[in-house]
Amino acid sequence: MAKLYFYYSSMNAGKSTTLLQADFNYRERGMETMLWTAALDDRYGRGYVTSRIGLKADAAKFDPETDLWTAISAEHTARHLACVLIDEAQFLSQEQVLQLARISDEVGIPVLCYGLRTDFAAELFPGSAALLGLADNLVELKAVCHCGRKSTMNLRVDEAGRAVIDGAQTEIGGNDRYVAMCRKHFMEARKASELGHAAFSLDAAT
Repeated sequence: MAKLYFYYSSMNAGKSTTLLQADFNYRERGMETMLWTAALDDRYGRGYVTSRIGLKADAAKFDPETDLWTAISAEHTARHLACVLIDEAQFLSQEQVLQLARISDEVGIPVLCYGLRTDFAAELFPGSAALLGLADNLVELKAVCHCGRKSTMNLRVDEAGRAVIDGAQTEIGGNDRYVAMCRKHFMEARKASELGHAAFSLDAAT
């Protein structure tokens, strides 16, 4: 029976790398796949799933208006899909997650979603919240804080390295804007910013 999977983590845990490896495993056995990524994430060009270690693959783009049920069903009619893989799944809407659940349940295609669990303020993304509630399988991918603990949080920093504690939930960026941390150091960095202390640094936080 096909299932809906959610692979989640903080930043820099290798989500895109894991997705691309799964895609390769299917295609190596002659099976057809369909990859999706968020249209708003253009760090490496639009329409690609790209990992930090240099792996890259073409992908369809979704935005809040994309009807994933219709698009994937049509693609499955054109070529039999063995798996659907979604990068940046935190940007899915609740309705789109429901559509992906239908793809798994009614069409019988496994759907593998990869994304962040929480934003820079430790709040669930809408897509992640829906996946945590609906996915058949939840898999945490591990990343490591500078202190050696498991990193579970995504600290947003400004140009001076200070923790950003207010702002829009979505702001695209890489290592220049975000630092993956354990909860302890995440809270300490945000508190320091609230008190107007010096910018975060790995040396000072260890």
